[in-house]
Amino acid sequence: MRLSRYFLPVLKEDPKEAQIVSHRLMLRAGMIKQQSAGIYSWLPLGFKVLRRIEQIVHEEQIRAGHIPLLMPTLQSADLWRESGRYDDYGEEMLRIKDRHKRDLLYGPTNEEMITDIFRSHVNSYKDLPLTLYHIQWKFRDEIRPRFGVMRGREFLMKDGYNFDLTKEDALHAYNRHLVSYLRSYERMGLQAIPMRADGGPIGGDYTHEFLVLAETGESEVFYDSQITDLTFGDRQIDYDDHAECQAVLEEFTSRYARTDETHDEAIFADVPEDRRRTARGIEVGQIFYFGTKYSEPLGATVVGPDGARVPVHMGSHGIGVSRLLGAIIEANHDDKGIIWPEGVTPFHVGIVNLKQGDASTDSACTALYDEMVKNGLQPLYDDRDERAGAKFATMDLIGLPWRITVGPRGLASNKVELTNRRSGETVEMSPAEAVVRLADIYAPVLAAALPTV
Repeated sequence: MRLSRYFLPVLKEDPKEAQIVSHRLMLRAGMIKQQSAGIYSWLPLGFKVLRRIEQIVHEEQIRAGHIPLLMPTLQSADLWRESGRYDDYGEEMLRIKDRHKRDLLYGPTNEEMITDIFRSHVNSYKDLPLTLYHIQWKFRDEIRPRFGVMRGREFLMKDGYNFDLTKEDALHAYNRHLVSYLRSYERMGLQAIPMRADGGPIGGDYTHEFLVLAETGESEVFYDSQITDLTFGDRQIDYDDHAECQAVLEEFTSRYARTDETHDEAIFADVPEDRRRTARGIEVGQIFYFGTKYSEPLGATVVGPDGARVPVHMGSHGIGVSRLLGAIIEANHDDKGIIWPEGVTPFHVGIVNLKQGDASTDSACTALYDEMVKNGLQPLYDDRDERAGAKFATMDLIGLPWRITVGPRGLASNKVELTNRRSGETVEMSPAEAVVRLADIYAPVLAAALPTV
């Protein structure tokens, strides 16, 4: 993409309404525009990152054997009355009526609807296990929406639901989700720690939240510092292997890590003092097992092996897709702007032309751009007739991980400058070497992707 043809409305000054770093930088970098309290338009740069995050979530869900579908944003109140949650959910639920005076709601979650789909089409235990998920916009009428996309009223969320014959099978689905979430977050350049949490209005005795440590986090967290040394890495997991998935759960949840809602000071005191940590955390996902909480009142049963009908065991599993974008920025920025991890960057590299209109630099930049595309990369070419300082400031603000600077002086020696946004390190090399270097850097990122969903 040529920047002269792109829509990137960057701001020079910090917006007064922004209270935290991610909100400020998303507004300044032209990623979002507020339309009303807690509701945003996603401008091209923000939308591009949002889609990258969404794609990673899709790929890891499919890798785990989960099946995508799409449910509507509007739901019938009748389903929620069946489950008993319509009156219990509270004022966060946006309740509306259509022209025929039928009660509807803008979905804050989808347990009732997915259970209705299941009971309409699944009859036998032979069709289990089954996990269905979608990525869809949700609405919760927060009393005080703030912090940009971190606590908005409208948000994009992945919510998945497993249906299993037994508690044992459902807990395997729980473990499977934990593994897939760990993989998802690491591909985004995040360390998201699974912490024992409270079930809240969704319910369930088994639940873990995934939190990213950040000063702006809304949750106080208590943890054993050893947990921050754990990484999932590139290990391959057989998602059908109960023992293998259980081992991962034990590895990542055996050390103390809890939110303030479930914190137990007595148990925390057993952690060696030099490893006890308190911090703030941003919730970016949660997994639940809640047994037959929804299947019993909604009649989601199957014919079991003995011919008798039994309610299925269920769980729900969510990732805050739009919220993740803010969390990534909170964990990856400096005083110049955003620093995107390679897995979610909107463009893989920025190309800066120091002398726009000069035949040699224009030609070199175009050749670099074409070679990047041939290698499966997406470059952003700043071909504007602007001074160098303005171009560098824009690249630093929008946070592309790598920048190639092309100027007449360097080209005289067949050299360009390759700069790492995170470290600031700059290395001179030939244009061809720069292409090879970037192709190598992004090879693991591109290899981790599955074919388009």
